[in-house]
Amino acid sequence: MAGELYVVATPIGNLGDMVPRAVEVLHAADLIAAEDTRHSGRLLKHLGIEKPMVAYHDYGEQRQVGRIIQALEQGQKVALISDAGTPLISDPGYRLVRDVRQRGVKVIPVPGPCAAIAALSASGLPSDRFSFEGFPPAKSVARFKKFTALADDGRTLIFYESPHRILESLADMSQAFGGDREAVMARELTKAFETFLVGTLDEICQMVREDANQQRGEIVMLVRGAPESLSVSDEEQQRILKVLMEELPLKQAAALAAKITGGQKNALYQLALSLRS
Repeated sequence: MAGELYVVATPIGNLGDMVPRAVEVLHAADLIAAEDTRHSGRLLKHLGIEKPMVAYHDYGEQRQVGRIIQALEQGQKVALISDAGTPLISDPGYRLVRDVRQRGVKVIPVPGPCAAIAALSASGLPSDRFSFEGFPPAKSVARFKKFTALADDGRTLIFYESPHRILESLADMSQAFGGDREAVMARELTKAFETFLVGTLDEICQMVREDANQQRGEIVMLVRGAPESLSVSDEEQQRILKVLMEELPLKQAAALAAKITGGQKNALYQLALSLRS
């Protein structure tokens, strides 16, 4: 008889967020698969749980995956946990879940903390439609390309970002989405120095640049979705842009044309450059 795989959420900072059911499942588990056994070992010690553990990564050693599969095939209960939050959300796990499901093993979620959802719930941004995009690419060119591809998305966009890249990432966001796009930066959620910065991308970028403390810890960036397009034709956008260029500098003309027509500011700015030359 096949065992059961439990996908167990753990705290993202505050240990008080560990739900009672998750504690019960970990106590009852025969084996715990963890992203980092040393990190998770501290949590288990805090909870008074002593269980066999195995390190699991989506691209880890086949021997470790084999041990998990063998335990499940022997009817054991296996709990999958990540370093923090809900497994599989920008963390390892989906390959294991897919594999054991294909083998007929029952997979049971034990919900709990998730940094992306926690940030969204307290951000004040629209939450009826959103897209979790995980970590942006580390390289600037690839990162800007990804942001540009999302510039016209109407959903609230959620990103994780490393503290040592947050300033560069914010600068790329401002250029791709427009510096006046509403955004929220949530940092160190549920921890002692939890912080929410609210404003436009340009304003948040300035706040982070002026306060080195905002360049530390774990960060969730939320960007409001693009406004609905007004379906103004390319010809009409160009006509409006030409009129504004007669009275305003190029950047101001492009920004105002974007507000009037619903077009993308960056694209209109590039058009203005071509028209001027």
